[in-house]
Amino acid sequence: MEINKELKYQIREAMMKYRNNFGGTDAAFAKSLNISNSIYSRIKKGETEKILSSGEWLHIGRKFRVDLSRNSWKFARTEVYEQMYESFMFCQKSKTSMILVDDCGIGKTECARAIISQMKNAFYVDASQTHTKVRFIRQLALVLGCGTKGKYHEVLENVKYALNVLENPFVCIDEAGDLEYSAYLELKGIMNDTVDNCAWFMIGADGLRAKITKGINNHKVGFAEIFSRFSDDFVTLVPKGPEDRKKFYTKLIGDVAYVNLDDKTTVNEVIRSCMVKIDTPYSTRKGQEDGKIKSLRYLKTLVNVSRS
Repeated sequence: MEINKELKYQIREAMMKYRNNFGGTDAAFAKSLNISNSIYSRIKKGETEKILSSGEWLHIGRKFRVDLSRNSWKFARTEVYEQMYESFMFCQKSKTSMILVDDCGIGKTECARAIISQMKNAFYVDASQTHTKVRFIRQLALVLGCGTKGKYHEVLENVKYALNVLENPFVCIDEAGDLEYSAYLELKGIMNDTVDNCAWFMIGADGLRAKITKGINNHKVGFAEIFSRFSDDFVTLVPKGPEDRKKFYTKLIGDVAYVNLDDKTTVNEVIRSCMVKIDTPYSTRKGQEDGKIKSLRYLKTLVNVSRS
């Protein structure tokens, strides 16, 4: 894939914007992008031609959520966004850690990425791409800009050091239920070494709740301590009562549909289509009292169909 000048400019602009929120040195920031400091210096001065490969531009563009495909899906500041924003700000300010466990498909990941892009010294790790202890630590090292090369224990110590020298660092671990047991234990150790300096926020669905709860109930080493460090509670955003739940989803789907549908008169029709509950991925039954309402991913499909 060839990266044109306009797209390189957009990626550079996103890079410079994020640099303002990164509390480390230029060299550390360059490492977080997996490029050399000399290359970053040239980009900082305005150069974009013949200094990075297309793959490197794509990597940086993806990191900063630059729209490479030019799709027209618009981000909506939903109630999920507002509540997550308040939680992120509270955690970073008070150096508190929390766990958000909630329904799939309500926009947790998109909201987390959007909020973190506005925060200073805030870092995002996708645990679905870093299951193992080693990959998790090296990914942390990469986003922190402290380098991923060298022996594992050296990388780990660099991660701890970076989190202790940065001002009010905040680390969001998305899809945290995908981490292996050894990664949880390593996380506990990092939290012990960065206590009162770094805030952590885990995001997951039912699998994360089940993994932690089962670990505690089975007296598996580390899980009770991890849960304690994350405030001994699971934060949820979606109400449990049927009527409140229905109102929540109606507003959520409506808010996202309104900013993305060209024909605003079809918003209510789209909401009704998404409010059908499903008990399994393979069957659908209207009026069902249990199960889950169709997610924002389904809404996106409906919007794309309406545009075609």
